[in-house]
Amino acid sequence: MEIVKKPEPPSGLSRILWRLPIRMYRLGLGGLFGNRLMLLNHVGRVSGERRQAVIEVVEHDQRGYVTASGFGKRANWYRNVMKNPDVVIQLGRRSIPVTATELPAEEAAEIMARYAPRHPVAARRLCKIMGFMVDGSVEDYREVGRHVPFIRFTPRPGG
Repeated sequence: MEIVKKPEPPSGLSRILWRLPIRMYRLGLGGLFGNRLMLLNHVGRVSGERRQAVIEVVEHDQRGYVTASGFGKRANWYRNVMKNPDVVIQLGRRSIPVTATELPAEEAAEIMARYAPRHPVAARRLCKIMGFMVDGSVEDYREVGRHVPFIRFTPRPGG
């Protein structure tokens, strides 16, 4: 695994395209994404205003939903949920109150190593967007996982 560049959040036309899934969720079409993409409803760390982002669910189990911050720790949604971790996610039409916690690097590495063989095309594309050059080996993906923040969204009791 080689770090080729630091990813920059999208701007201009690419930002509009990246945010298109938010509009689809707002139109009630979130179910089209199945459990693969979730709508994150969070609060801006500076403005205090409501914010939204659509993020890929990398893994889901009884402990919650795991995502990765493809633009690293500079991503606004990541910084917002680290400051205010009690958020609400939406999968299809179902809203779930959750608490966000960053995973340790070794746990993130193992999750990325499991994700890549399940979704090889998406894993390669994701790595390219994040600025990593990978050879396709599980060990390379594991190393990517050590460099990317992974967040678990754990359902809150009574939620």
